[in-house]
Amino acid sequence: MNQPTRLSQRAATMPASPIRRLAPYAVAARKRGLEVHGLNIGQPDIPTPQVILDRFRQYTAPYVPYGPSQGLPEYIEALRTYYAGFGARLAPEDIFVTTAGSEAIQFTLGALCDPGDQVIVFEPFYTNYNGFAAMTGVECVPVTTRGEDGYHLPERAAIEAKIGPRTRAILICSPNNPTGTVYTDAEIERLAAICRDRGLYLVSDEVYREFTYDGRTSRSLLTFDGLDDLAIVVDSVSKRYSLCGARIGNIVSKNRPFMDAIMRFGQARLCPPTLEQFACTALTEVPASYTSGVLAEYQKRRDVVFGALSRMPGVRVRKPEGAFYICTGLPVDDANAFAIYLLTEYSQGGETVMVAPLDGFYATPGLGRDEVRLAYVLECGKLERAMDILAGALTAYRARVGA
Repeated sequence: MNQPTRLSQRAATMPASPIRRLAPYAVAARKRGLEVHGLNIGQPDIPTPQVILDRFRQYTAPYVPYGPSQGLPEYIEALRTYYAGFGARLAPEDIFVTTAGSEAIQFTLGALCDPGDQVIVFEPFYTNYNGFAAMTGVECVPVTTRGEDGYHLPERAAIEAKIGPRTRAILICSPNNPTGTVYTDAEIERLAAICRDRGLYLVSDEVYREFTYDGRTSRSLLTFDGLDDLAIVVDSVSKRYSLCGARIGNIVSKNRPFMDAIMRFGQARLCPPTLEQFACTALTEVPASYTSGVLAEYQKRRDVVFGALSRMPGVRVRKPEGAFYICTGLPVDDANAFAIYLLTEYSQGGETVMVAPLDGFYATPGLGRDEVRLAYVLECGKLERAMDILAGALTAYRARVGA
């Protein structure tokens, strides 16, 4: 009997997610009766706006049909209203609804790049960019940012040094996952100037747009002048409205050839989720007090986690400016081994913590080996408990390995 032929090179190079790859250890820990405080994944425990939940319940049609490939017209109108709220005037054809922000990024890379083409990213970056790039045969070329600089962008020369003949775009995320950095207008203008001069696209992942702290704001790429042919925004309702499981995202661009290509991609997958779009038409009815309340809660959570980490011996940390993540260097040689130790050997009072090793958020080999990302998505009391456990685990682990 003939053996099956090998799998694709794409399958061989597809990376495991550092956010989810330790999930089997967490499952086993829970089976042993432990409570696992999950700080590894950006799953908010914030309630979804009631008006959106109510809209779900208002669906009375006898079946759930396919919708238009570009999204339900009424949902696109709701998005136009949302974007107009911060000064972005868009036509319906400037918006394309996707199955979550993940598909928005996949479609964007597929439309901009041929296999072997390159996209500039700033590391550490959202780890799933690596996965989306592997699916489309694209190479993520890293420009390293440093914690001591607040993970802000380097000067223009350092960025341009990474641009080659197959570079097609620069991909940014602000407020940033995993660093919590909010790029300044000057930083965005620096990238825009590079893209104009080099004929590159500028892709902006703005999923955490509203989550900025200490009086900061995050300006959308859509509000910068002179970028209509170069600017592409990928977006999602997942974090903004605590709707991670709804899987509704979108692409925004005024570049007609690009959006025509996106339409053809979308036609091949038929349509984004119909029922979830129906519910999300209520986003225009979400009161401003919801967003301000969520923002205040996350700032409190950030302060709890940052304060606790700052008091731990040997831990390196900076205060995030936005999103709901914090990158921290630990006094360990191998953050992956420490993360597994937390789930397999260590507990306090029947509780332990799950973290995301940061090496998977870098493209440069060797970086992030002693770092983790924590998502402060739990209520403050649980975060305080999780920080106590983490501090105890670091002391015990260092004694165990002879640090």
